[in-house]
Formats: sequence, C-alpha cells, structure tokens
Amino acid sequence: MTLTDTASAAAGAAVRDSDEADALTLGRRVRERRTQLGMKLEQLAEAIDRAPSQVSSIENGKREPSLPVLRALAQALDCSVDDLLSSEPPSERAALEISVERAQRGTVFRSLGIPSIRVSKATPDDTLKAILGLHQEVERLHRERAATPEEARRTNTELRAEMRVRGNYFAELETEAAALLKMVGFAGGPVSQLTIAGIAEKLGFSLHYVNDLPHSTRSVIDRRNGRIYLGAHLPSRDARAPILRALASLVCKHEEPRSYGEFLRQRVEANYLAGAVLLPEQAAIEYLREAKKQRQISMEDLRDAFGVSYEMAAHRFTNLATEHLDLDVHFMKVHESGTLIKAYENDGVRFPSDALGNLEGAMVCRNWTARTVFSQRDLFNPWYQYTDMAGGGTYWCTSRVEKAKEGQYSVSVGVPFDAVKWFRGRDTPHRSRSFCPDEQCCRLASDELTRKWADSAWPEAATPTSLLAALPTGTFPGVDAHEVYGFLETYERWRA
Repeated sequence: MTLTDTASAAAGAAVRDSDEADALTLGRRVRERRTQLGMKLEQLAEAIDRAPSQVSSIENGKREPSLPVLRALAQALDCSVDDLLSSEPPSERAALEISVERAQRGTVFRSLGIPSIRVSKATPDDTLKAILGLHQEVERLHRERAATPEEARRTNTELRAEMRVRGNYFAELETEAAALLKMVGFAGGPVSQLTIAGIAEKLGFSLHYVNDLPHSTRSVIDRRNGRIYLGAHLPSRDARAPILRALASLVCKHEEPRSYGEFLRQRVEANYLAGAVLLPEQAAIEYLREAKKQRQISMEDLRDAFGVSYEMAAHRFTNLATEHLDLDVHFMKVHESGTLIKAYENDGVRFPSDALGNLEGAMVCRNWTARTVFSQRDLFNPWYQYTDMAGGGTYWCTSRVEKAKEGQYSVSVGVPFDAVKWFRGRDTPHRSRSFCPDEQCCRLASDELTRKWADSAWPEAATPTSLLAALPTGTFPGVDAHEVYGFLETYERWRA
C-alpha cells in the first residue's frame, strides 16, 4: 500500500466514524422521543409504514433513514426533522451509550478480536463507563505504540520543511514578543532579569527558584496558583530563557499536545518566543543591518550586544537573516561525536540525512567546520572555514564550541560563498573539501590501516539507549508526570 493509499484509507475511516456517530445520535433521539410519547416500537413502525426491524435498526444506529422516512418519523413523533438531526445526544445516558457503541465500532476495538456487547437500557451505567474507560486506555496504548522514533523523525522533517518555506520567520510570534515588552514599558538595551520577572507578573505569575525541581523538567508552571518553578542553580541571566519558554505556553495558548508533531511545534514556538523577547526584532534588525553595511556580521557581536548565549544569537540570526537581510543561511548544532543534533537551512547546503530526509542523528562530515572546530587548540575564539562541497559549491561557516552536561557541542552558522562578503572572518585561510556522502571522504580508514587492523579489531559499539526505545510518552513526552504532580502538591501544601 502506498502512502497515498494509506492517507486515503485513514480519511475514509474518519468519515465513516463521523457517519456512524451521526446515525447513532439520530437513532437515540428517535428512541428517546418515542419513549417520551409512550409509543411502542411496533406502533411507530406502523405509523411510518415500515417493519419494526427497520425501525429497530434506525434506533440502534445501524441504519440511516432516507429523507422520506425521516420526514415520516418526525411527523409520527410530533417533532421537526431538525430536532431528529441535532448532533446533541438527548440525555447523558444516551451520550454514554453512543460513546460505547462508537468505540465498539472503531478500528482499534475491532482489531482486538473480542466480541462487542449489546447496549440496552438494562445495561448499568457503571458497566458502560468501565467499557468506555478500558477502550480509551487501549486507544492510548495504541497511540503510544505508534509514536515510534520513525514518526518523530518524519514529523521533525515536515516541520523543518515548513520552517524553510517561511525563512524560519514567524511574524505572529514577533508580534507577541513585542506586545510582552511593551506591556512592561521596555525602553531598549539588553533585556534584564527584572524585565522578564515583570512580564511574568503582568501575566499573573510569580517566580520561585527551588532545589528539587523534577529532574525531567526545565521549569514547571502551576497555573492553579500562578507560580513558575525553576532550578535554583540557574544564574539569573540564564534563567530568562527558561522563564520565557514557560510563559510561551500561556502566550501561545498551548494545550496538552495531542500528537508528537504538536509537541515539537510547541517547543519550536516556545524557543522562538524566548529569542524574540531577548533579541527584540526592531533592535536586532537595526543592529544587523548596520553590521551588514560595515561588512562585519558576527554571531559573537550579536551575542554580546544583547547579552544572550551564542546558540540563541545564532538561532535568532536565522530568524531574521532571510526576512530582513536578504540572506539565505544554514545552522548546525553538532555533538563532539559528530552527530547532528539540530539543523536548519534555506541556502541549499546538503546536510547528511537518511533516505527519507531525516537529519537528526546523522554523522556530519569530518571536514566540515562543525567538526574541524573540535581539533583547534583555542576553543575560546570563533573558527572560520571555507568548505568546497562535491557538486554543491563552496560554503563559508563560523563555529564555536560550547559545553553541556552531555559533552561538547559546536554551534555553526554558514552561508554560500556569494554571501560571505557581509561577514567578519571572510578572510580566513582555512579551507577544506568534502566529498560526503562518498565514504572515501572521511569514513573509511586508509588502505594501510585497513590491511593491518581489519582482521584484528573487534570493537563493541556504544549503542545509544534511545536507538531501540520508543519515544517518551505521556501528556508531555519525556516528562515524569508522577514526579511533577507530586512536586506541585508538596509546594501547594507548604503554602497552605
């Protein structure tokens, strides 16, 4: 079955589920009205000149009446056709029956291979609620099994394609960021911790730094009590981004993610909003335009001018470069092992990927700037390099190494050769060539070493635990809900 066939089948199933739900609601409304009037099934059948079995099938949602039959039913039941076609169940009991019937007719229930039960007026509410609860849990487990690493990579690829089309620029989030700064009377300069605290206060939240923040979280918002919890170890300046990412859930009106794609989109929006507040659009544009005029665009200068991390400055540059500077760019974050962690491009650079276009987890060529920077003695200064790509022109890149708990990472920003004239570091003598994905480029050992060690070496691969694991599941993937809810309960009791 092709992808198109699969999508068509899924769409057809959704339509069928909707049709069945409508038929079930219509049937329950017919039965409810008949019961209110004290009519027996046989009496209604006689009134519309149909067999009782046909009326029973309509009431059970197994058959949709034709328009003439629908009109006859309305006349016999002394109501309008619109009354019978209303999408609202006639009662709470009817709504429960409809939900159970719909669940039993769904593809997930049918795939279990167990017989369905007959839902009648004699079936207790508790029984129906138990069946419905079990079905919802089975559906949840079914969704979790579907949330495989492959789904995550596919979703990430789709999101990155959308970002490329937009030039990585989200006008709606720029507007929200400007409104937040205006709300606290921000007048310019680096955005301080006090300014961010003021934004939180205006939105109805106080900030609290704790030593026991749940290990699986960066921050925790208590919407019930208007509190934002952050780790006490954070330096005050570095706390600004986590606070803004937490507030993004409110500003962007994020709800519980219903899919991994929605979860990823929310993360992109949260990170974007944080960058748009800390490097305000107008101020950053003016700064970068002047730097371009002087032919001195520099990620280090942008970082220092707004008091943010190098990675955030590089990210923010990609937001504004195409929209406001007419520059196509690429961005990379690469682990010291050579693994590609994050990537964005709209300048035509060919990142390493698998056959389906997935980038994350791919190995970056050893000759690219993002890898050669690790071999430099001086990691405190930017590393500039030109790289000639096989069949893909020449790209210039600037890169820096930053530390994290997982090890060292390089953060790189690059442009095609024609755009390098606007950047500081364009006069670098460092140049490299890359023939990847040809394995002869950097992945194969020399013939001499291969002959010497091929029959003697037997290394054990350090397989990442995530390689064979399913994606983290739950309301917010990767977050321990038990730990988070217990944390909030503890602090609420302390306040009481």
